[in-house]
Amino acid sequence: MPLYKLEEFDPQYRETFGGDDVKGLELYTEGGVKIGSVSDALVDPNGRFRYLVIDTGFDTFGKRILLPIGLSRINYPEQRVYVDGLSKEQVEMLPEYHESYTVDEDYEERVRSVFRPTNSNVIYDRNTYNYQTEPNLYNLNDQYHQTLRLYEERLIANKQRVKTGEVAVGKHIETETARVTVPVQKERVVIERVSPTETGTVVDPNELRFQEGEVARIEVYEETPEIRKEAFVREEVRVKKVVDRDTVEAEDTIRREELDINTTGELQVDNAVRDSQGTI
Repeated sequence: MPLYKLEEFDPQYRETFGGDDVKGLELYTEGGVKIGSVSDALVDPNGRFRYLVIDTGFDTFGKRILLPIGLSRINYPEQRVYVDGLSKEQVEMLPEYHESYTVDEDYEERVRSVFRPTNSNVIYDRNTYNYQTEPNLYNLNDQYHQTLRLYEERLIANKQRVKTGEVAVGKHIETETARVTVPVQKERVVIERVSPTETGTVVDPNELRFQEGEVARIEVYEETPEIRKEAFVREEVRVKKVVDRDTVEAEDTIRREELDINTTGELQVDNAVRDSQGTI
C-alpha cells in the first residue's frame, strides 16, 4: 500500500483540520521529556494517519524516523505530541527515514519490528498483512487524531406533496315555471222539446196517466284536474381524482475532490484503494 505525505495527499490539509497542523509539533514522553519534533506525517490512500515523521534529538544524536501513529497522542491545544516508551536504543535500531526513500512493505516491517512487543505472536506475511493486524500500532483512538477525507457532492432527488388548490362540489336550486295540460270532460243536460211523431193519435183513456212531481233523474259529472309535484333523478354526478404522472429533470454543478500525488525521481507508486476493513 503506498503512503503519501500530508501535503501530497491534501494540499489544503490545514483547512481540513480546522487550521491545526501536526507539522512542527514538539514530541514529548508521557513524563514530559522532550525527545524531538514532528516534521511530517504519512497517510494511506484512504487518508488515515499511519506514521509520524520524527526528528529525534537525543543529546547530540539526531535521526529522522517513522513512528507508528498508534504509539502517539496528538494534543493540538498543547501543541504537543506525546509518545510512551520511545527510547534512544529504539531510535538507534530504527531505519533512518529520508524523503527520497520509498516506504514499502519491507521498510514498514523493519519499523514495526522495533516497536513490536517481545511477547507478540504476530507472524509477518507480506501478502496478507494489514494495519488491523496490530491495532496497538495503528489504531487512532485519541480525539485529536485526524483522518483526511476526500469529498464529493451528489444531487439528491426527493419530492413532497404541495397543495395547489381544491375543488368544492355543491348544489343550488333554480326555479322555473312549468306548464302541463290535462284534458277534462264536463257533462251537461240538454232538454229538447220535440213534436210527437204520432200527432193526432187518440190515446186510450184507460192508459192515460197524469203525474205530478219528479219523473226522471240524470246525474251530471265533470272531471277536475289534479296537479301535484314529484321528484325524479335527473342525472348523477361522480367526483373523483386522477393522478397524472410526469418526470421532472434537474441539473446542477457538483464538485468532487480527487487525490493529487506528486513524486520526484523515478519511483513506482502503486495506488491501491482499500475499504474500511483494510481489504483491497
